[in-house]
Amino acid sequence: MTVVEDVLSSPDRIQGVQGFAGAGKTTTLSVVRDAAKSHGYAVEGLAPTSRAARQLNDAGVESGTLQGFLARSPNHATQEQRHFYFVDESSLASTNQMREFLARLDPNDRVLLIGDTRQHQGVEAGRPFEQLQEAGMRTAKLDEIVRQKDPALKYAVELLAKGQVSAALESLQQQGRVMEISNTEKRIRTIARSYVESPEKTLIVSPDNASRRELNVAVRQELKANGTLAPEDHTFRVLVQRQDMTGAERSWASQFEVNDVIRYARGSKSAGIEAGTYGTVVGINPAANLLTVERSSGELATYDPRRLTGVSVYREIDREFSVGDRVQFTAPDKSLGVANRDLAVIDSIAPDGRISASLDNKRQVEFDTKEHRHFDHGYAVTSHSSQGLTAERVLVNADTGVHPDLLNSRFGYVSISRASHEAMLFTDDVAKLSPQLSADISKTSALAITQTPSIAQGIGIG
Repeated sequence: MTVVEDVLSSPDRIQGVQGFAGAGKTTTLSVVRDAAKSHGYAVEGLAPTSRAARQLNDAGVESGTLQGFLARSPNHATQEQRHFYFVDESSLASTNQMREFLARLDPNDRVLLIGDTRQHQGVEAGRPFEQLQEAGMRTAKLDEIVRQKDPALKYAVELLAKGQVSAALESLQQQGRVMEISNTEKRIRTIARSYVESPEKTLIVSPDNASRRELNVAVRQELKANGTLAPEDHTFRVLVQRQDMTGAERSWASQFEVNDVIRYARGSKSAGIEAGTYGTVVGINPAANLLTVERSSGELATYDPRRLTGVSVYREIDREFSVGDRVQFTAPDKSLGVANRDLAVIDSIAPDGRISASLDNKRQVEFDTKEHRHFDHGYAVTSHSSQGLTAERVLVNADTGVHPDLLNSRFGYVSISRASHEAMLFTDDVAKLSPQLSADISKTSALAITQTPSIAQGIGIG
């Protein structure tokens, strides 16, 4: 196994694995894990998302989120123990996260950064995984795709992985996997009807949240019509993340709106806000850059948002759910054992608002909708949310009218590569689609990662 040999024989302390989507990294990581443990390393996995962290756990690597690791106080008591860190989905990590993580390494620690520069980049500033590769980080290639069981589909995904988008689209067209429907309403209805033909094994991917919501509504209408969903709707007030706010904008009171709901990942003693709690914005003072929030206890707290990092901002939205509905969890919840974007089907809805649901792995969860409000319909997901998912059949909505930041080469590659057996691409204009999906929208970064010479110096295993 070339990748395993590259990783284990290298003297470099920090290495990369550039892996195509669906390249079957689990086996590779298992071999590296066993070798590292046999040479006295404590192996720990990290990832920018809770779902990716759980996938590392499934590969036999005890893992948590990168954010959780950075929130912990450095444990100097274990410095004598050498650590081997696996950081999965490294392309989603921000520059600040990666810099802080690398600065915490002890001299004998090693790191394997795993990711795919062709997939989506992180929401926050920077592209450290790409920068490190460009700066000469030793990087092994994991490029044998094993997810796609259909040879023709696999060929198209390989072309997308290599950036040959026009050739990939031409191949998909020849395979009968592209359908042009110019009318938006008709296209969404067609996708919804195609979904209900085989709902258990199908995922819809769309570029933006507006079309995702339209598709979810259309699918629910079809499922109501054929009796899959219970006729009675239950309205719940859920939290929907404000996608329009960047991390930098969360530092300025003027960017918030009254009734925004804020979740505090870290909290603040000076403001009297505990980690993991919520507050509702009730006052904004742009001139002094102050926010006033009402905590769940009813008490008010006023603070400068520049001094309280690690916040998520939401709006309250009414959503209707029925027994039989497919839902996605939109935030991790340790008490439920769910990761962000986990999918489930509602088994029952109690009069008091408690929902019982079956996750895709058949495990049942039950939650109070007044306390756990991070869930939404799960028939259609955005391309960014789909990263890390696999489905037998994927239906892709590619409307060329959306912003290029949302419909580009990363969208095409990530969405089509989710499918193991069948993929169908629906678009309003095939002629416009090729140049738009060929566009490589990558973040630029003015901040280069610089490390002390000791970071670059390597030690070998054995």
